[in-house]
Amino acid sequence: MPEGDALFRAAQRLQVLVGQRLEVETPHPRARAERVAERLDGRRLLAVEPHGKNLLLRFEGDYVLRSHLRMRGRWTVVPRGTARAGRPWLVLRGTTHEGVLWNGPVLELTARRLTRLGPDILAEPLDADRIVRNVHLQPRERHLGDILLDQRVVAGIGNVWRAEALWAARVSPWRPLAETTDDELRAVLGEAHRLMRASVAGERPARAVYRRAGRPCVRCGATVLSRGQGDDNRTSYWCPTCQP
Repeated sequence: MPEGDALFRAAQRLQVLVGQRLEVETPHPRARAERVAERLDGRRLLAVEPHGKNLLLRFEGDYVLRSHLRMRGRWTVVPRGTARAGRPWLVLRGTTHEGVLWNGPVLELTARRLTRLGPDILAEPLDADRIVRNVHLQPRERHLGDILLDQRVVAGIGNVWRAEALWAARVSPWRPLAETTDDELRAVLGEAHRLMRASVAGERPARAVYRRAGRPCVRCGATVLSRGQGDDNRTSYWCPTCQP
């Protein structure tokens, strides 16, 4: 699933369309239910803002288009008129470029703000105080690795950066909230923020634990473990020696 850093990069690419009146098309039949094209065609795009795993496109007339990519969605920006195969969900056509949404299962036109989402992990500065307060609203027996994927607590962290941030901070994903200090919480959040901002900037560091189950930890040599966690059974990766 695309995480917050991927949405941040998509928002950067789409900035080329901001300020323009756009031609809007919804070639895929499943994207037509919201009548996006009818209501947005010819309107000026005012802003493109990432928030966690959501992309918010703000148009004149108080319209906000929310895109969530789920597992397979992606945004591309190409020169206007570029040939393509298949039917994208959405095409935003400006004077020189087109923003194209492929496999975008969540496409919602709304005037509402995303009030149910926690602070964005990529925000500058990071609102760590508010995130820590959100964490403490969770059940004390809930595991930290599960909490980090809860977008109501903190928006933008997915499976990759959960694993890498916990490893970098030397905290187990299986640590119950009741046994986790605020200093440890802040360390994990700080690492997630640092790693994801580096990803946005184009850095691609080698993964320390993600998808390395059965291989030696690059820090201590112990065997990296993996197991499903939480109600969604998302796979956690961790070093049992480095992350007590």
